[in-house]
Amino acid sequence: MVSVIIRNRNEEEFIGFAIQSVIDHIPDAEIIIVDNHSTDSSLEIVNLFKDRIDIRVVTIDDYTPGKSINMGVGLAKYDTILVLSAHAQITDINLEMIKTQLQIGTKYQGFVAIMGQQNPIYKGKKISKRYIWSHFKDKPIENLYSEIEGRYFLHNAFCFYPKEILLNYPMPEQYPGKEDRYWIKDMIKKGYHFSYNPTIKCNHYYTKNGATWKGIG
Repeated sequence: MVSVIIRNRNEEEFIGFAIQSVIDHIPDAEIIIVDNHSTDSSLEIVNLFKDRIDIRVVTIDDYTPGKSINMGVGLAKYDTILVLSAHAQITDINLEMIKTQLQIGTKYQGFVAIMGQQNPIYKGKKISKRYIWSHFKDKPIENLYSEIEGRYFLHNAFCFYPKEILLNYPMPEQYPGKEDRYWIKDMIKKGYHFSYNPTIKCNHYYTKNGATWKGIG
């Protein structure tokens, strides 16, 4: 079973797609929506799904990406965590493979994170994978290093973790973004490893205020 953490602020355009994709691909999941005082209809959309899946909404006041993830982890019921963007839609997944590679349910020996492939969708169109999208290739990579950024590349739009790891090593809360890159840098220093696995996939939709999309389109 999987606890899915979705961070939300005014994500009415795509959050329904994200939630429905969890229902379609992850049986018996729970979803924790960490909401940063949304003023659009996104929470109304979330409520539409309460008859189909275990879904809860919690409010965060002093928002940072890392703090919102840590809040969700603290509330999670299950040993596998998926951090999913509110504008990402799961398209392919292999839960048994993920559980095996994360070594869930055993004394911890596996990867500290498994990041899936993200396929960028710009205004309905699949776009060429340039800039950070170029990291999402079709072959698996252990400890993916970004020559573009000059650091290890982990991306929290679609990433699985063992809950025990995130409880013992929380996401850094002081950064306004790129908490994933800072976190994995520290984990590599501690001797841990992570995996990019292109067989698990999501569509990542364009949002005009999203940091991932700067300079795209």
